[in-house]
Amino acid sequence: MSNDFAFSIKSSVFDENYNPSENTRITTNFANLARGTHRQQNLRNALMMMNNRFNSLAHADNPKGDRYAVELEIISAEIDIEGNGKTFPVIEILKTNIVDRKTQQRTDGIVGNNFSSYVRDYDFSVRLLAANNNNSGFSLPEGFGDLHGNIFKSFVNSAAYQERFNKKPVICLSVSSKNTYHRTDYQHPVLGYEYKQDELSLTDHYFGKMGLQARYFMPENSVAPLAFYFTGDLLNDYTDLELIGTISTMETFQKIYRPEIYNANSAAGQCYQPSLTHGDHSLTRIVYDREERSRLAIEQGKYTEEHFIKPYQDILEQWSAHYVL
Repeated sequence: MSNDFAFSIKSSVFDENYNPSENTRITTNFANLARGTHRQQNLRNALMMMNNRFNSLAHADNPKGDRYAVELEIISAEIDIEGNGKTFPVIEILKTNIVDRKTQQRTDGIVGNNFSSYVRDYDFSVRLLAANNNNSGFSLPEGFGDLHGNIFKSFVNSAAYQERFNKKPVICLSVSSKNTYHRTDYQHPVLGYEYKQDELSLTDHYFGKMGLQARYFMPENSVAPLAFYFTGDLLNDYTDLELIGTISTMETFQKIYRPEIYNANSAAGQCYQPSLTHGDHSLTRIVYDREERSRLAIEQGKYTEEHFIKPYQDILEQWSAHYVL
């Protein structure tokens, strides 16, 4: 059978007037901000944090710290399984665009950054929970992450993606609170000090099935390393400004959603163990409900099972079993 399903891409602007579409996961970082009575102020504050962080890193020929602005696009990928125009939203990512107010130039940044996926909700909040329900140990379901990984690789190699973007995605996430990280002697001029971990995390394995490898860096004036997932050469395939766009965007989200790690009052040292119970941290002016987010992830996973996995299970299993790039 064919290795290719049909993908289509939609984009929308992420700014202070953003409203999530009906197909957007409500637990997605950017959608989560756009809820409640203070939604517009949340969005405005987050965008201001991103711009300030960008200018603090892009300080060359930027004496007032206001030369650059980051503009964000939400990239939504939908998949058509049967070729009949009926689609399911499988992936949402962010694309950064960089505005140089001095030269009036607008350049493309990195696509990827935030990563949102209904199928990942299904894997982690339905399959993984069911496999470990009432079990004394921890185990992964057979083929865990295979379908999701193949869908992602198929999307990145699709005509829809390649016609729109000329570089591979970079996903930037929080480090795992279950692993220990050790600072190396290597310091990148933008990404900062590189950290290495003792063992791969579950997220590392899951993203590995998407064809992505991870490196961990703590940028200048950050307090914890970020996890960068990529293909190719992270250090040479992207410009300094592209990397700064990703850092400023994703560090802002992490400060909001994981303040115990990314808004801690002291920086990670030579040996670092992240903790979501770390008390010595500061809160941003943007607050969210972590317990609600976990509950909604389960609901979204069940939605995926009902509307995507079960209706197309035979097709998806056969396709994934024979998928090759």
